[in-house]
Amino acid sequence: MKTFILIHGSWHSSWNWHKVIPLLEKQGHRAIAIDLPGMGRDKTPIQEVKMKTTVEKICKLIDSIEGKVILVGHSKNGIMISQAAEYRPYKIEKLIYLAAYVIPNGKTQREYSIQDIQGVLKPYVTMYEELNAHTLQPEIYKEGLYADCDDDITELASFIKS
Repeated sequence: MKTFILIHGSWHSSWNWHKVIPLLEKQGHRAIAIDLPGMGRDKTPIQEVKMKTTVEKICKLIDSIEGKVILVGHSKNGIMISQAAEYRPYKIEKLIYLAAYVIPNGKTQREYSIQDIQGVLKPYVTMYEELNAHTLQPEIYKEGLYADCDDDITELASFIKS
């Protein structure tokens, strides 16, 4: 049995893994999905969401599990699983990057995302420079995040994010 820790991407939350978890469990694995700070049901105020505290939350979960884990990081949070693996290398069996950023040491995700000048999400991102944070406007959820999903998934996303 393997233990998978599923880390959602930006503008998502733990519920996004609701169809993956049963598939892993059916194979005899353990699958855990958490809401990162300021996302999903976690009500951390946006001004308090920092990379350090996000990685600490992941590490705390890793520490609570006996044996090694497999970290799965989606989108921007590929960065978070990379950092968690640096802090807990002896606890990591494998890292899986799902459409995720893998950023060279000393670089930032922002340096790479600003290069994407034609992305469908760009006009719908609200930046909060003073907080070094951003949010996504709900009208782009279907086209930008859930284009290949049934409408009920987009509705669920809109409900959970509101």
